[in-house]
Amino acid sequence: MLPNTGKLAGCTLFITGASRGIGKAIALKAAKDGANIVIAAKTAEPHPTLPGTIYTAAEEIEAAGGKALPCIVNVREEQQIINAVEKAVKTFGGIDILVNNASAISLTGTLETATKKVNLMMDVNVRGTYLTSKACLPYLRKGKNPHILNLSPPMNLNPMWFKNHCAYTISKYGMSMCVLGMAEEFRGEVAVNALWPKTAIHTAAMDMLGGAGIEKQCRKTDILADAAYCILTKPKTYTGNFIIDEVLLREEGVKDFDVYAIAPGHPLMPDFFLDVEIGTTAVKQEGYGAAQEEKKVSRSQQEGADAAKVKTESAVAMPAGPVAETFRVIQEAVTEEYMRRTQGIFQFELSGDGGGTWYIDLKTKGGSAGFGKPPVTADVVMSMSSADFVKMFTGKLKPTLAFMTGRLKIEGNMALAIKLEKMLSQLNSKL
Repeated sequence: MLPNTGKLAGCTLFITGASRGIGKAIALKAAKDGANIVIAAKTAEPHPTLPGTIYTAAEEIEAAGGKALPCIVNVREEQQIINAVEKAVKTFGGIDILVNNASAISLTGTLETATKKVNLMMDVNVRGTYLTSKACLPYLRKGKNPHILNLSPPMNLNPMWFKNHCAYTISKYGMSMCVLGMAEEFRGEVAVNALWPKTAIHTAAMDMLGGAGIEKQCRKTDILADAAYCILTKPKTYTGNFIIDEVLLREEGVKDFDVYAIAPGHPLMPDFFLDVEIGTTAVKQEGYGAAQEEKKVSRSQQEGADAAKVKTESAVAMPAGPVAETFRVIQEAVTEEYMRRTQGIFQFELSGDGGGTWYIDLKTKGGSAGFGKPPVTADVVMSMSSADFVKMFTGKLKPTLAFMTGRLKIEGNMALAIKLEKMLSQLNSKL
């Protein structure tokens, strides 16, 4: 953990989305120095599923040693931003730091993304960041060591980060373009930087995206709070940077990263927009397509693959090889217990060798798995490459990681997809 230095004592931070998660973690870190925190967030009344309000966050900030000003702000509403900025200046005498943390997410393809979701992501992520920066800048220019920090990624133009959630990527890169433009526009006056995590961070949003158990693959929000603190205490000449939390903290001398892990020692899931090189070269190699796939299959699977080449001369031949072998083992492993716990029908649309439509029926009496469409309509349809499918079912590729990195597309009941991941962990020993 990065120790506090007291450098933010008396500074005023305007943080959007600070009622929970990453925004609140950054606020609490600054509060330990005795900073003033403007909590600019929507949640005034307790939410049925999400923790915290602007008022509970304010109590925590005050308890940590800071001064808090809770403001109801929906960053889609320009007047609410302006009102909160004016109230902050009236209460604390100015604004020294802006953290654009508020963000909306929908990991859906172009045809699956409702227009209202597109509007939400563009309004919150791009427009909200731009307008909040615009409203704060006149006061930031007068502040002591002023900074704007956007929670947004480096702009990686690898198409894999666009193809499965184009609207979300555009909206997050829009935040990053604000950094690029404003850092140059206000160079010498206000530092403008972007911060992004190297791994997934455990927040309420991550729980919704990944479901139960996802937290073991995540780090705590503390790592971003420490990285943000490090950036915000640097001079304003430190500007125009796209910073990755772990990289910066290593440069600052942090050596123990287990303290940031939810489950120390457990493999961590890389975050979006980073072509991973952190000791997980397999992910990097596989991220650009099947040409770089490792071809490690057992002898029996290889024999099956060879047989498949002969059989494909017949148009009606059923696929053989690693995929068929995997489904054969699944069919044998299906038990009443698995069916009782899962109660779902899964359809797989696989591309590449041994591809086509396959299914696992864990709902109909007796259960079944095999080639073709399921006996009744599937609850979940999963699309991926045959090679990734085999890896997923043999424990070499986590379904959550496959989904996050765009290698697995899921349509239908997401909760059932998460149940399948749990079943896989029990099946791996047999596959």
